[in-house]
Amino acid sequence: MQKNVLRILAAVGAIIAAACVEYAPVTPTANTATQSNPTATPSLQLATTASLSSSIELVPGQYMVMFKGNGIPQSFATDVAVRGGTVVSSYPKLGIALVSGISDNAAAALSKRTDIQNFEQDALFSLDDPADLLVEAAPDAVVASPASPSAAFFFPRQWNMRAVSANAVWATGRTGSATVTVAILDTGIDYLHTDLNGRVDLSRSVSFVPSDDALVHAIFPSRNVITDLYFHGTHVAATVVSNSFVAAGVTSRTTLFGVKVCSVQATCSTSAVLNGILYATDHGADIINMSLGGGFHKRIAGGFGSIINRVANYANRNGTLIVVSAGNESSDMDHNGDIYKTYCDSPNVLCVAATGPASQASVNGPWTNVDAPALYTNFGRSTINVAAPGGSITPSGAGVSAVWAACSQTTLVAQLAACRTSPNFVVGAIGTSMAAPHVTGLAALIKAETGASPSQIRARIQQSADDLGDPGTDPFYGKGRINAARALGIN
Repeated sequence: MQKNVLRILAAVGAIIAAACVEYAPVTPTANTATQSNPTATPSLQLATTASLSSSIELVPGQYMVMFKGNGIPQSFATDVAVRGGTVVSSYPKLGIALVSGISDNAAAALSKRTDIQNFEQDALFSLDDPADLLVEAAPDAVVASPASPSAAFFFPRQWNMRAVSANAVWATGRTGSATVTVAILDTGIDYLHTDLNGRVDLSRSVSFVPSDDALVHAIFPSRNVITDLYFHGTHVAATVVSNSFVAAGVTSRTTLFGVKVCSVQATCSTSAVLNGILYATDHGADIINMSLGGGFHKRIAGGFGSIINRVANYANRNGTLIVVSAGNESSDMDHNGDIYKTYCDSPNVLCVAATGPASQASVNGPWTNVDAPALYTNFGRSTINVAAPGGSITPSGAGVSAVWAACSQTTLVAQLAACRTSPNFVVGAIGTSMAAPHVTGLAALIKAETGASPSQIRARIQQSADDLGDPGTDPFYGKGRINAARALGIN
């Protein structure tokens, strides 16, 4: 979930909020739904997680380099080594490289090469989550099927799936296809959670976070390094696709692969994200979900925009659609000065704002005005393409209408320790991070149905959205709140 929801929650006085197998047997099947659950009946717990900084932190000695053309000169690696550094990664097809271990003076010298267009210090952005997380488990005897997502144990509280008419799509037998692949660029995925077991292709999953890899090897040695030590990526992944035993996802047969670009500290480096986009594109992702981002001043780090744009355009040219979350600062992106908003200002992406109920009588509803713009969501006609459910808090702070999805069994967040005891826990969460995967799931359904290109999928999602707010393009809804049934031609 992107930056500072905490400020918004405090402003409205909120005291609880949240961030937050049958066709593709590509994940090991240990720890399936038959694993024991310590509670025979649902149990509600409130877990509190510490505030995270929303500041941008530069990575010492690490720089992103973009050359004036494609290709990387043979002399570059030598030039870096002479100055005490290393070329950590390079992508000759786009003329992009990442160097590390160089001093400020060495960086200044390298940046003067005449063949370099942009030379920018790498930066960390935080996934800045709300203060509290709602966690709950389903009992052992969960009996459902990916063919019937509306039979999921927690579906009665999933106002979000009904808001986008996903249940109407499922009723026609459309639950996605294992031939469609979505890459989740996030904190990883708990691929053995009940709702995700069998949905994640580990052969294509990868981590760009070495510090997390060391922790996984030390604490969870039997796990793939993309296992989620936080919780964010697992929640996002299970909103896109779920086996629908515990909670439903927009689809139930889509194939995922994890691209870990954010750490257990909930920080994501720009270089990891861009490497992740390139990796996902080259490994067959039809759609990339990026529930992350930040922003920077163009006058200070304008080169970032050029590098990001080159990468985003490459993904689009090669048939990969990128879906991104708008962010949680309540910011007017039409009037943000010289800020480049990552990644809504990137070309060819779908930027998603959040909606949520104005009120709810209980966790299972009924809800009023489920399409209200979320108090925290960023907005702007120039950037928002569509809106989707992200959850909400009431203006009085008296309640929360969350988006519920899988909780990682390998989380190291102390207050989420209950999730480590069972593969049946879910997390109740709010944020534009939760909105984006609804759109990603819809994109996967359209891809399965039509085989459409990224531009065609973007157009179909926008054209079929319910036009809310100002007619045409609204600052909070863009072209509208997505409607999965209309997008697939269901009346």
